[in-house]
Amino acid sequence: MKKLASLLMAVLALAMVNAGCATKTVAEPELTISTNKGDIVVKLYNETPIHRDNFLRLAETGALDSTLFHRVIKDFMIQGGDPDSRGAAPGVFLGEGEVGEPLPAEFRYPKLFHKRGVLAAAREGDDVNPERKSSGSQFYIVWGKTFETDSLLDARYEQTKRMGTAPIADEVREAYRTLGGTPHLDGIYTVFGEVVSGLEVVDSIQNVATDENDRPIEDVVVTSIKINK
Repeated sequence: MKKLASLLMAVLALAMVNAGCATKTVAEPELTISTNKGDIVVKLYNETPIHRDNFLRLAETGALDSTLFHRVIKDFMIQGGDPDSRGAAPGVFLGEGEVGEPLPAEFRYPKLFHKRGVLAAAREGDDVNPERKSSGSQFYIVWGKTFETDSLLDARYEQTKRMGTAPIADEVREAYRTLGGTPHLDGIYTVFGEVVSGLEVVDSIQNVATDENDRPIEDVVVTSIKINK
């Protein structure tokens, strides 16, 4: 009987451990995007595991080291991840390169939306990409604008509704009013992370001078992307 009681207690203890593991929240990985303008620390959302794991692979392999933020639009976003931008001559048009294959969309609106500072995946347009698959490597960090009133926010939505933008949820309105962002991209581009420190670096980059193709006149270099241990 003692042996049976001991065995039952061991089984019960194992079950409790397994139950604890099943409910344990997996920490969101953080990475440092180092640039010649300063460091940007981002965390990746577990709600978008395909994009999370892909970005971690890009960091582990150094696939985007020494590339550029090749497309910068003030009050909108900064975009990088084109492998062809590595060592590109001044004035060369960029934005066609990619590492790996396109990723299936992982829209998680309204929980994940285009507030200022989020990390999202670039992609080709709907005309050639109706499934709205993400680029295998190109990404952008949102800056955007603030919307002081609901009417301004709703007007922005109405302008882009033809693109299939998701309606603006009540719970995200306050963020767009106070923090800012790009609500017209919600539901059509995958958001998969956000800046946790270094937003001032993003601000600095989004203010640089650019040419007619939105490429910075002076290169903004992603020197490395490293996983924080």
